[in-house]
Amino acid sequence: MKETLTFDFCDITIYDNYLVVVIKEGINIKPKYNDVLVEVADTYYPNKPFVYITHRINSYSVDPKIYYKIVKIKNLKGFAVVSNNYQAKINAQIEQRFFTKPFEIFTNLKHAFKWADVLTKNDAL
Repeated sequence: MKETLTFDFCDITIYDNYLVVVIKEGINIKPKYNDVLVEVADTYYPNKPFVYITHRINSYSVDPKIYYKIVKIKNLKGFAVVSNNYQAKINAQIEQRFFTKPFEIFTNLKHAFKWADVLTKNDAL
């Protein structure tokens, strides 16, 4: 399965075991955007484990409070940040403190995809 969804603040590509989110330039990610993620999770992964992968190719800010609701998505098994940008990786390390499920930082999507596949296959609902 591969489908791309476009929203005013991001693009989400849906795969079998993970989704890849690209946030648009200059956006401030706030808790109100969680509703979109919850709706996408309920629609595409109703009873299936999945991993959220954010591909940080644009500059934007994240309110760490978003993670308090994200971690409550039962079948969300992990969160990955993919970036080659030093500052984005530093920010991800700070965000990692607010997330209570597996959270990894990668420099390329291929490694994030492999991690997500292992995580979802080893952690059935």
